[in-house]
Amino acid sequence: MKEIKAVIRPNKLAMLRDALVLLPGFPGMTVSKVEGCSAPSRHVPARSRIKEELTDYTPKVRIEIVAPDEVAEILFQRITEVAQTGHYGDGLVWVTDVERAAFIFKTTPGPEK
Repeated sequence: MKEIKAVIRPNKLAMLRDALVLLPGFPGMTVSKVEGCSAPSRHVPARSRIKEELTDYTPKVRIEIVAPDEVAEILFQRITEVAQTGHYGDGLVWVTDVERAAFIFKTTPGPEK
């Protein structure tokens, strides 16, 4: 099993979801609103005020998917294709190993607690 995580631009989420649900074996995903900032660039002047430093975060969306190994590479490829705009700040995608995972669901009727 693999965990695919991505931080993307919010305006790409609907298009990405539409592309992922069409893939065979797509297991679903968790989406969170996040904020982030990129590494300082040589082309951006240094911030001179504390207010600029505290407000220099861009809204992003974080996606988390746990999938079988054979599906993970396809998901990774699709995310990188769909989420790009060609500009800095498009986001980041990474894959990590998952030692163990299980879906949590009720399999048999029983007393509610």
